[in-house]
Amino acid sequence: MPKRSAFTLIEVLISIALLSLVLLALYKSVEMLRNSNIQLFTYLEKAKSEKKGTETLFLDILGSDGNLTIKGDEFSRLCIENTVNSLYDLSTAKVCWVIAKKENILIRSEGNGYRLPLNSDDRVAVDEVMKNIDVFRVYRQKGQVLVLLRQKGKESISFMVHGVPEIPKKKKVKKVKKKKKKPKKNKLPDKTKPGTPPGQKPANNVPGEESAPPGEASNLSQF
Repeated sequence: MPKRSAFTLIEVLISIALLSLVLLALYKSVEMLRNSNIQLFTYLEKAKSEKKGTETLFLDILGSDGNLTIKGDEFSRLCIENTVNSLYDLSTAKVCWVIAKKENILIRSEGNGYRLPLNSDDRVAVDEVMKNIDVFRVYRQKGQVLVLLRQKGKESISFMVHGVPEIPKKKKVKKVKKKKKKPKKNKLPDKTKPGTPPGQKPANNVPGEESAPPGEASNLSQF
């Protein structure tokens, strides 16, 4: 039998076909691995942003002076008048956490001397923290603040902040109305003129004339 020195054309074609199939399988596996890595990276980024958002909310409440305004209807609105936790290098900042009605986005606004709703002249930094918020509730009682937060289709997040200072309530000063003293009336024994003895009717004198004695009344009427 003579020795073979090379591959035949059919063998080369078969090897090329097998190699292409192996490369195609490897490419698909690499593509799947790449997609899974992208999904894992986006999930980690979202989890990181959510964790950062909850930490920021926790530090905002913890660094406040206790002057918190909580308003709740469908969602809670939390405004912290003064907090030392600032993302924009402010000494003290006013921070509000609000749910936007579009897509139920949790928004954090930071600035000084502004009111909600914001005006075009207000210098306020607004950041989107989380989307698709299903529950956002804030409760306060005796130096403690409880926060409940949940995104749609995810587990709820809850935490409690202890040691929040209480602002003493201003006591309302009651105005005491001074009662007006009524003047005392001098009671007379009878409705008589001064100098008339009790029980005697005063004489009906004509001004400028002296009262006549009882017997002279008929003599006077003749003139």
